[in-house]
Amino acid sequence: MPPPPTSLSEQAYRDIRRMIVQLELAPGAVIREDALQTSLALGRTPIREALQRLVRDQFVTVIPRRGMYVSGIDVGDLAVLYETRAILEPYAMRLACARGDDDVWGEMATLLESATDSSSPVELLEIDRQCRELVWTAADNRFLTNQLDMLYAHSDRLWHLYLGDVADLHDMIAEHRAILTALRAADADQAAELIEAHMRRFDEQIRNAVRRRLDSPLAG
Repeated sequence: MPPPPTSLSEQAYRDIRRMIVQLELAPGAVIREDALQTSLALGRTPIREALQRLVRDQFVTVIPRRGMYVSGIDVGDLAVLYETRAILEPYAMRLACARGDDDVWGEMATLLESATDSSSPVELLEIDRQCRELVWTAADNRFLTNQLDMLYAHSDRLWHLYLGDVADLHDMIAEHRAILTALRAADADQAAELIEAHMRRFDEQIRNAVRRRLDSPLAG
């Protein structure tokens, strides 16, 4: 069965969030509805509905009598993001082990095969995101998926901010291959352990990147 058509509001939400996550709209930038309508070729209503949702998801901040701004990035949120995802992501893996099928895992295998030694960090991040989305699809729990999608976007934004300071991302693809092996074997415990290790490595890399930047002679 094909997925339901995407509403204009959902399209606007995805597009604006992508711009924020990939830093096309930088932290602290003023949100201009007219500019978004022009760049996304969408009307006022879907843009406003999307912005309201982005406020709820903490990507956009409203300052009374001043307007809307892209929310700042607080590295202090790292711990909160990690502890929340460390509970939800392994649970999603367990559901995916029970509910996933060969079609989904075949799609994930094809996706991982597309990664090459010359793949850019941005391309590898896209593969990582799509692998996660396939697992969430297999988990078949829209309430869990919606929450994980939002949390992943916040983490992805941190990746883009510190991308130049993060180690080689090809190891991330190897981790997903191990996860896929566990998923295909319906080994829920192993899949849960592997995604926990994957996220822990992400958390450590970002923390180290933040530390190096703060320790830089150019900092401050």
